[in-house]
Amino acid sequence: MAIFQNDPDSEPRLRAAAISQLWALVRECPTANWDGYEAYPLSEVAAKIAEVFFRALPDNVPLPEFAGEPDGSISLDWTPNRDRFFGMSIGTTNRLAYAWVSGSASGHGVADFDGETVPPEIIDFIRMATEES
Repeated sequence: MAIFQNDPDSEPRLRAAAISQLWALVRECPTANWDGYEAYPLSEVAAKIAEVFFRALPDNVPLPEFAGEPDGSISLDWTPNRDRFFGMSIGTTNRLAYAWVSGSASGHGVADFDGETVPPEIIDFIRMATEES
């Protein structure tokens, strides 16, 4: 069944599909050197935090693309075009390291995630990166 943008049931299905893909990625990278460049295995703790983060994102915030990082963390990226970007790294703690680019401006920081509510600055940066200007 196709998922349509105006389908009120599409958000839970998209979120469930993203979480399923996240765990598939962890299963694909369970051992050291999974990337051929001595990467650590992807952390199941990081994946669990990423899953909780996905579930905590408000429905009106787009889901990210994600990938494994060489240190075993999970990278989440919102990259609508080459001039705007928001990316963050989820490791084994509640601290979310992030970086952003908007035109010629850029920055980085760290936010604490309580496991229930996505920090407001993270939501603001995701919106900055993904909303039409």
